[in-house]
Amino acid sequence: MPDYKMVLINRIFIIISVCMLIYLSWHYMLFDMTMNMNPVASWSVTDVFMLFIMWAIMMAGMMLPSAIPVILLVNKLNLQRISSNQTYTPTIIFTFGYIMIWCLYSLVITFLQYFLHHLDLLTPMMDSANTSFSASILIIAGIYQFSSFKQNCLNLCRSPLSMLSKDWQEGFKGALLLGLKHGSYCVGCCWFLMTVLFVSGVMNLKWILILTLVIVVEKIMPKGEIISKYLGALLIMFGLSYWF
Repeated sequence: MPDYKMVLINRIFIIISVCMLIYLSWHYMLFDMTMNMNPVASWSVTDVFMLFIMWAIMMAGMMLPSAIPVILLVNKLNLQRISSNQTYTPTIIFTFGYIMIWCLYSLVITFLQYFLHHLDLLTPMMDSANTSFSASILIIAGIYQFSSFKQNCLNLCRSPLSMLSKDWQEGFKGALLLGLKHGSYCVGCCWFLMTVLFVSGVMNLKWILILTLVIVVEKIMPKGEIISKYLGALLIMFGLSYWF
């Protein structure tokens, strides 16, 4: 079979695999999330565990769409190395590393939500119970969009080739570390945006979809770094509206 056919088959397999993960994540959010996460006035260990699972699946569904280009780029580099009889970094392990870092973030935000609930800043329905809290989250999220840290992480997410070239490591361990590193840049880029769900409601599917599209636009579309600053201004104005 000609090489180009193998390349095409490999590329299609990667796309289908990632899209299947996205589909399963969104299927859970659409049909299972609200059934598995009932409103709670007090938290058991099971509730905290299910909340972590919910956040982890949400992060996969929200972040993988914008990660498709870098996953395909890693796969392309791997195919080039394989054709030259060089060692390579398995694409599936890179993707696993990327997901792992978002699972770690999910663990952190799970305990943050638990803490906020016990401060009575969140309702049993998992949305904001305090106007000042809502305003503060939105304003800080908006300001963060303008920060140099956010913009640096966004640039690394938008242009990952330099990171891949500099930090490329062979083998399964190298692939995992590379996925973790790229994922950490994406966490740095998007972590505060996720806290907006504390205002709208953690299980609010409309806002989950809006944030997913915003992240895709920021990371993939032309002038995404400029769009991110417009978003920051909107978040600040939206936050101020809670006080006026």
